[in-house]
Amino acid sequence: SDYEQLGYNLRSNLCQGGPLKTRSLTQDSYTPDIIEKAVRDPKNWHGRRIYELGRWYEKYFLDLNVMKAMKEKYG
Repeated sequence: SDYEQLGYNLRSNLCQGGPLKTRSLTQDSYTPDIIEKAVRDPKNWHGRRIYELGRWYEKYFLDLNVMKAMKEKYG
């Protein structure tokens, strides 16, 4: 059965696990000089500024709070 075969594979150490050294897709896709030249701007995250995301969440949660208050007041 499948269960017995899985047990056999685990006992005989055929399931070795993951690789000991992992690489990211960026490391595999680009040469090292491109990665070294890359400039990381902490204020810009995937083309959006972090404070813009913060403002969006503030508006979203404010809207949720207004909806909850209206539901409590008017049913």
